[in-house]
Amino acid sequence: MAKLLVHLSTGPENPTRAALALLVARTATAEHEVSIFLAGDAVQLLRPQTAEAAVGVGTGNFGEHLDTLRSSGVPIFASGMSSKARGLDVGSVEGVEPAQPQKLIELAVAADATLSY
Repeated sequence: MAKLLVHLSTGPENPTRAALALLVARTATAEHEVSIFLAGDAVQLLRPQTAEAAVGVGTGNFGEHLDTLRSSGVPIFASGMSSKARGLDVGSVEGVEPAQPQKLIELAVAADATLSY
């Protein structure tokens, strides 16, 4: 079983790309150990209304993918600095752990592959 890191920095301005990142992560959980790190504009997708509104062309609903990943126990991290800069209290988002850049580096080094969207 390979370790896969999905790093998402694309936000609600590109719902197709954002939803694709989580669709790939969701698909990979069937055969691999997956972790997710959201940074930059992607943290805005952790707001429930924004997550539900982010529907990609052919890539599904970001919010549905996020809910499935959370309920599957996939570790999801969000940049604390990106969140703070965008007025989001990521510590209050269920199933998401606030993290600093060092955590992203740790996950990337431990992963067999990193996919960035």
